[in-house]
Amino acid sequence: MRVLIAGMDGYLGWSLAQYLTARGHEVGGVDVFYRRRWVAEMGSHSAIPIADMSTRLQTFKEKWGEKPYFRVGDLTNWDFVKEVFEEFRPEAIVHFGECPSAPYSMMDVHHATWVQHNNIIGTLNILYAMRDITPNAHLVKLGTMGEYGTPNIDIPEGFFEIEFRGRKDRLPFPRQAGSWYHWSKVHDSNNIMFACQIWGLRSTDIMQGVVYGTRIDEMGDDERLFTRLDFDQAFGTAINRFCCQAVIGEPLTPYGKGHQKRGFLPLRDSMQCLTLAIENPPEAGEYRVFNQFEETYSIFELAEKVKKVANELGLETEIIPLENPRKEAEEHYYNPDHQHLLDLGYQPTHDMEAELRVMLTDLMRYKDRIEAVKDVLIPDIRWDGTRRKSRFLKVMAK
Repeated sequence: MRVLIAGMDGYLGWSLAQYLTARGHEVGGVDVFYRRRWVAEMGSHSAIPIADMSTRLQTFKEKWGEKPYFRVGDLTNWDFVKEVFEEFRPEAIVHFGECPSAPYSMMDVHHATWVQHNNIIGTLNILYAMRDITPNAHLVKLGTMGEYGTPNIDIPEGFFEIEFRGRKDRLPFPRQAGSWYHWSKVHDSNNIMFACQIWGLRSTDIMQGVVYGTRIDEMGDDERLFTRLDFDQAFGTAINRFCCQAVIGEPLTPYGKGHQKRGFLPLRDSMQCLTLAIENPPEAGEYRVFNQFEETYSIFELAEKVKKVANELGLETEIIPLENPRKEAEEHYYNPDHQHLLDLGYQPTHDMEAELRVMLTDLMRYKDRIEAVKDVLIPDIRWDGTRRKSRFLKVMAK
């Protein structure tokens, strides 16, 4: 299958390109390298050094036999998107090519409007290219579990049955996003669902939890094939920050009470789930939603797991919460469904502590890179619009 990966230079995109190629798929990609620029704007860099794209593509050829199709360009440029679709003629499109940061979108009006424009317009261009050039292709769109927010009821996979005033219907589950970034993903979901309805397109919207891990087996030990791992306040996930803090002997810093619950899955299993979605497309006109995660933990439970594994590896650390810079529920119910991928054959393969051991061991090699920019671990982007560093809290969350 010819699979076009939008955002191929990113954490998931570069990993998936190798995973799919190893399984016999023909992979192509596009990127404009925004992620590298955004992280630099935050005063940071990937904890794991990553090669430039020309080196990556040459190494890819050395390992897999040929370079993948690749174009540099912006998805908000219609002419560029149209050319890519005409040249590569994808049978599946995996769309990672968006700004994935809530804090980045909350910095100020300029970042908020840029994130909304970049994410929404890029997706619309892909939808129109599918309609006009590859109407039978399958769009696998990376959404986020953050679209749902934290409702006080169970979270289905996209749709639910509702009865109101004596009538019943199957409707999209209400979204309660918590940042301008997350709202851009909600708008994407609505636009994709509408495009499937009016044009007969087919799409799988992946509501993904937090992905963690430093490698997949297909990368081997060649650093030129490694993927990035960010740890700054805008592009580093909580689990990445905790692991990097443990490596340099800094306290682990959950926000506020740390009782916020989220879904998690290893990078290796994310690759398995995405491939299952790609290889099992929906029917024409069908818009389906998969919740993609393996286990749910509170952020404080996550910090405790990182601390436990770090201690086993001889890394001494402690947990000291930070004042929460975000506006979010710190005490909430959280019970999302995730059956669809299991029905397709998904088999979880790695437990969190085993994967954390690999992560921490890998990151210990790059301790100096983390130490060099450690100030980025303490957030100063706040949901109230101000910029000030969060204070350590005196009382540990329980």
